[in-house]
Formats: sequence, C-alpha cells, structure tokens
Amino acid sequence: MTIHLLVPGPFAAISGGYIYDRRMVEGLRALGETVEVVELPGTHPAPDDAASEGARAALAALPADARIVIDGLGLPAFLPLAQELQARRAVALIHHPTALEHGAPDSVRTVLKAKERALFGACARLVCTSALTARRLPEEFGADPARIGVVEPGTDPAPRAAGSGGPGCAILSVGTLVPRKGHDVLLKALARLTDLEWSLTIAGDDRRDPTHAHGLRALAEELGIASRVTFAGEVTGEALEALYHRADLFALATRWEGYGMAAAEAMARGLPLAITAGGAIAEVVAPGSAIVSPVDDVASLSKGMRRPIFDTGLRAEMAEASWKAGQALPRWPDRAEAFRAELARAWG
Repeated sequence: MTIHLLVPGPFAAISGGYIYDRRMVEGLRALGETVEVVELPGTHPAPDDAASEGARAALAALPADARIVIDGLGLPAFLPLAQELQARRAVALIHHPTALEHGAPDSVRTVLKAKERALFGACARLVCTSALTARRLPEEFGADPARIGVVEPGTDPAPRAAGSGGPGCAILSVGTLVPRKGHDVLLKALARLTDLEWSLTIAGDDRRDPTHAHGLRALAEELGIASRVTFAGEVTGEALEALYHRADLFALATRWEGYGMAAAEAMARGLPLAITAGGAIAEVVAPGSAIVSPVDDVASLSKGMRRPIFDTGLRAEMAEASWKAGQALPRWPDRAEAFRAELARAWG
C-alpha cells in the first residue's frame, strides 16, 4: 500500500523540516516503499480557508486503505477532520508543535495549542524528530506516551571544514530569517565584540517573513556592523557546502529548535559552535564542542563567543570535539529504516 505524505506546499522549500521530509521520502522509496507527496495549499500553520478546504479535499481524494502521514506544519488545518483521521489511523510527523513557534501572537498560539491537543489525540502515532519534543507532547499537549516515537534527523558524510585561513574568525549562521532563529540576538551579541576581527554570514531564506528580514538588515546598520555581515539569502547544495567548509565557527542564537539540523551539519564537518539552549539543539551538540548560552541572553552569548573568536587554540580543541561527535551522528539511511519501523507500529 502507498504511503501518502501530506505537507504544505511547496515541498521543495528549504528548511530543516522540509529537508527531513524529503530525505524520509527518498529513504522510504530506497527501501522499496511507494510514497506519494500531496502538497497542501493555503496558509499554515494557522490555516486560512484555502488551507482548510485543501485539507478536506486532500483527505477525500485518498483511497480508503491509504497510509497517511501528515506533516505537523499542516496538521492544524485538519481539525474538522479529526474523527476521520482517527478512523484512518493517520500518523503525524512532529518537527515541533506549531504552538511553540516564536513570533506568532499569543492568541494564535493559544488556538494552535488547542487544535494540536485535539489532533495529537486523534492520530494513531506521533513521530517526533527529537526526544525533547517527544517529552513535551504528553506534558503540554496531553498526548499518550505509548503512541509517541522518535526518529531524529540524519547527516551525510562530509569533509572536515578547512576554515577561512584568517585573518580573523569567519562565523556562519544557517537558518531561515524568522524570529524563532534569533538572528537579532546574534547580531546584538557580536556588536559587543567589534574590538575583535570577525565576519558573519547568515544563510537563510529571507522570503518567509520579509518584514523581519528587513528588520535584521536595519539592525545590523543600526549596530554599526553591517560591513561585517553578509545576508546570503537561501543557500543550498554546493554553495552551502562551501560556506560550511570555509567557516571557522558556527553560530545560532535560536529561541527554539525541534532538533537543530544545522548544528548537526556543522558538527558533521567538525565546526566549533556557539548556540543558545533553545529546545533540542542543546542536546545535539557534544560536550566541549560548543559554548551554550541561555535563550535571548545577549550578554551571555557575547561573553561566551569572545574567546573562541580570538583564541584559535580553543577553536581547534572545540573543532576536534565537534568532529569526533559528528562522525557518530545518525546517517539518513538508518533514519529511513527507523521511520518505517515507527509507521509499522501505527499500521501493523
């Protein structure tokens, strides 16, 4: 029987969640499974009329014996169809609950939380991409722990980063330009370190929230560091690989991560890291590989980044810890096997 993945379009979007989804589809197909992707229209996760109608039409178009997986970003649109999801033993893929998305108004997050609580209860299984998310679902959303599984993202083998070669420290941040990623915190932290030689490249889609992206550029100007900061926009493939390869330090001041795929990719290349403890990312990085600061704490992040920026010896020690841990991270083919096992627990 065919596995149908229902996910907000476009499926080619660049984010950790969409990369995960695409790799699962590729991996399941490599294992001999038939997988069809159904792109959901409309606005998500707070669904507009197009999203709600698209969800209804997508579900109605599937055969009665379809094996259904719904990406959590699109799940709230299915609230009116919760009973049908329960009857059809649908599985939800939860990168992180949409109610936890920073930047959305509290009123929107409250509504999303109520929807997710009801929908998590209707799904036959919830597959989370981190143990932290799996722990939070019973505590905050009333989900049944017996129906929750974890399949963390994988990594691909990658060459060890060579670094910039100096002078100074080339810092790389990878993440969509949305409030949750905390690029504003990173900019403010680095603005306190203008006595040191550093440059920052932010690789991330600036179209998801154009107002916030514009505000980040304005903030860099206001802080007097615009000449040191490159907003590279959405970067993929060989171009992104080149950015990782030439970086000296990876930084992400995230407010919440369901896993932290960009940090895992940095570790797979042996980069030292500077992060905030937003969600599961603090559980991904290895001891000795990173400086970890509290969320939204500009002073702590700035203080923590000072030494690795100027101390090449410390960076080398952190890089070694990162490289060793990165080689032990799960690989994508293993993740597809684990994901198929989770689906089997829902469907037998």
